[in-house]
Amino acid sequence: MVMPWSSPLCTMPSKSAFFSQPRVEATLQPPSSIQKRKRDESSDSEDDLAELFEPDPQPAWSVETPCVLRMMLQRRRVSTVRPEHHKVFTKLLEDPVVKKFLTWDKMLRVSDKYLLSMVIAYFSRAGLFSWQYRPIHFFLALYLANDMEEDNQAPKQDIFYFLYGKSYAQRPMFHKLRFQFIRSMGWRIWVSQEECEEIQAYDPELWVWTRDRTKLT
Repeated sequence: MVMPWSSPLCTMPSKSAFFSQPRVEATLQPPSSIQKRKRDESSDSEDDLAELFEPDPQPAWSVETPCVLRMMLQRRRVSTVRPEHHKVFTKLLEDPVVKKFLTWDKMLRVSDKYLLSMVIAYFSRAGLFSWQYRPIHFFLALYLANDMEEDNQAPKQDIFYFLYGKSYAQRPMFHKLRFQFIRSMGWRIWVSQEECEEIQAYDPELWVWTRDRTKLT
C-alpha cells in the first residue's frame, strides 16, 4: 500500500529544504546606480534651494560717508519735471510783473539761475494744471527757493519790497499761500544741484540761464 504522502506529486519538502532556500529581505535595496542618481538629484535640489535663499552678493564698493550716500541717491533719482512745466515757466517769464522783477534784481540776489531752476522743480511737484499757474506762484516758489538755499535771509525781503512796497498788510496772506504751496508739494522742498542742472539743460538757450551770480563783476 502506497501511502498518500509517498506519491511524487504529494512529496512534502524536508526541513532542510526550508532552510536551504534563500531568505527574501523585507526591504528591497535599489541598485547602486539609482542611489547615486538620487544623491545627485538631492544635491542639485539642495544647491537650488541654497541659491534661492542665498542673499544677493554685496557690491564691491561701500558707502563710507553720508556725502557719498547722498551722491548715490542723487544719481538714482528720476526727475518728475515734464515739458509742460518748462512751458509754463517760460510763459510766466513773459509776464510784465515777473519780467520787471528780474530786470530789477540786477545783482541776482534772489533770482540767479539755480534759484530759478528750483521754481520749475517746485512747479512739477505742486500738482497743479499748467493753466492754473499765475505770477504769484512764481514768487511763492522763488521765495521758497531762497528760503531753502540762501544762508543770508535778508535778500528775501526784496521780493516783499518789490510786490508790496513798505506795506506789511499783505505779507501774512503771502505766507499763508506759501504754506499751502509747500503742502501741495508734499513737503518735498529740497532740490539737488544735479536736478537744477538737468532742468537748465532742457533748454540751454533760455535767456534766464545766463543769470550766473559767479560771473558778476
